[in-house]
Amino acid sequence: MDAEYFAGLIQGATVWILPVVLAITLHEAAHGWAASKLGDPTARLMGRVTLNPLPHIDVFGTLILPALLLIMEAPFLFGYAKPVPVNFSRLNNPRRDMALVALAGPASNLLLATIAALLFHAVHLAPSAAEDWLVENLRNLFLLNLVLAVFNMLPIPPLDGGRVLVSLLPDALAWRVAKLERAGLLLVILVLFLVPFLAAQVGVTLDVARVLIWGPVDTLASVIMAVTGH
Repeated sequence: MDAEYFAGLIQGATVWILPVVLAITLHEAAHGWAASKLGDPTARLMGRVTLNPLPHIDVFGTLILPALLLIMEAPFLFGYAKPVPVNFSRLNNPRRDMALVALAGPASNLLLATIAALLFHAVHLAPSAAEDWLVENLRNLFLLNLVLAVFNMLPIPPLDGGRVLVSLLPDALAWRVAKLERAGLLLVILVLFLVPFLAAQVGVTLDVARVLIWGPVDTLASVIMAVTGH
């Protein structure tokens, strides 16, 4: 039974590796590209405006964390790469451009999800032996990118949505929200995973992920599928 379980786990991992690497790599490269176009060449000079995944991979965030979530059968899969360095003071319009740089990441994920949806129309062109594997990769690429887009737009720093929020708030309030950056990701994980888990121990169903993640993901999926002819 254990051998069968691990064999299935390895087989399952093969249809997640490419989607995870593609989604996270393009997300970070998009941040760097946007920053470069808006006046800050820091990421470009450090070789981070590239589709080569190696400069972007964070061993824990890109590889270990998604694997752990997959093994734990978490309600959704996500990960992260090495943050792209951005010198906001070098941007042409720091307050406005900070938001644009932040939005570039989730926008890239929506683009990848759309491409995945379009590629479903061409699956029949693949060799029959690879068709099921390709379908699983495309399905995971589609879903993962939507999850990453929604997750990253949660309005808590250091997530992209938090940076957008900081750029929109008055200076005094923006400074206070920005100070959440160090603890923000931990706060999100606690709310999405730990709080529902603890609630379940006392018989309370608290599906935070359904409200904050899956609801918006379902809406985006329906729109993209309709636009791409599914």
